[in-house]
Amino acid sequence: MWLPPQIKKSRWWQLRARGIMGMNRRNISYISKYNAREFFPIVDNKLLTKKLAIEYGVNTPELLGVVANQKSIADLSQLLADVSGFCMKPARGSGGKGILALRHDNENQFLRSSGEAFSLADLERHTSNILAGLFSLGGTPDQAVIEGLITGSRFFEEYTYQGVPDIRIIVFLGIPVMSMIRLSCRASSGKANLHQGAIGVGLDMGEGRGINAVQRDHPVFEHPDTGHKLTDIVVPQWTELLTLACRCYDMTGLGYLGVDLVLDENRGPMLLELNARPGLSIQIANDAGLLPRLRKVESLDRPERMSLEERIYFSQSQFGIHHIQAA
Repeated sequence: MWLPPQIKKSRWWQLRARGIMGMNRRNISYISKYNAREFFPIVDNKLLTKKLAIEYGVNTPELLGVVANQKSIADLSQLLADVSGFCMKPARGSGGKGILALRHDNENQFLRSSGEAFSLADLERHTSNILAGLFSLGGTPDQAVIEGLITGSRFFEEYTYQGVPDIRIIVFLGIPVMSMIRLSCRASSGKANLHQGAIGVGLDMGEGRGINAVQRDHPVFEHPDTGHKLTDIVVPQWTELLTLACRCYDMTGLGYLGVDLVLDENRGPMLLELNARPGLSIQIANDAGLLPRLRKVESLDRPERMSLEERIYFSQSQFGIHHIQAA
C-alpha cells in the first residue's frame, strides 16, 4: 500500500524513538559482530547442543536415542518399548517444524497431547521424513533426536492449552536483556509457536511477571481458552531461569543468543534449544525495543567478565519494569 513520504517518515521515527530493532540492524550490528561463524553449528544442530549441555552440566531433557539413518528406523519399536512418553525432533530443524510429542496408552499405541492416535507406521514415516531433510534448514539430510517427555509445571495449567509453554530469553554478552513466555492455545493446536497462533507474553526482567501479551501481533488480555488474565503470570524460579540462560552464553561463546527454556514439574528449569539468530517478535510481546537495552550492555566495561551473580543483578535492576518506569 502506497503511503505519503511524510507518513512513512513519521512511522519510522516513532519506531526509532522507541528503540525498536529491525532485521538489518540485528544481522549487521549484533549477529555478525558478536556471533563468530565457527560457533553456529553448535546451536544449529540440536544434537550438538544437547551433547554440549550434558558436558557443561546444563539441565536438559533426557536423551533417549538418535535415529541417524533409514535402516535404524526398524529399531524404533524396541527403543521406545519401555518409554511412557517421548519427544522426537529433527536435529537441524527450525521454527518448531517436525517436532512430535507422543505418549503410550494402555493399548500400546501412541497418542498426541490432543488424544489423537498415532500408529507405529505413522511414527516411522515421520522419522523417515526427518532423515530426508523435510524439516531441516536448507533441506539437508538430518537425524531424529528422541528425548524424554517434559512434564510441564502445574503453575501454567491456567495459562495454556494442551502443550507445554516455553520461555525465550535474549542474552547479550552474557546478560539477559529481554524475555517472553510462549503459551499454547487451541488456535495453535497446542503448540507454543507464535507463527502457529500461540500467545507471546512479555516478561518483566526483574521478577518474571507478565507485562504485555500478543497473539498474531495483536494485543490480547486473557487466554482465549482459559479466560485467565495474562498479566497475572509470575514465572516461578525466575532467578534460576536467568542463571541457566547466562550459563548458555558461557557454554557457547555466542554474544547475541536466544535461549529457549522450559519449567519441568519434576526437574525444574531446563534448556530446550539455542538460537544464534533469534527473532524480533519478542519486542512486540514486550511492547518495547531491544536497542536501548543492548546499548546499555555495550556501554559496560567488559560485561563478559562479570560474575553470574553480577550479570543477573544487572539484568534485574536495569531492565526490570520498576527501573524502566522510574527512568
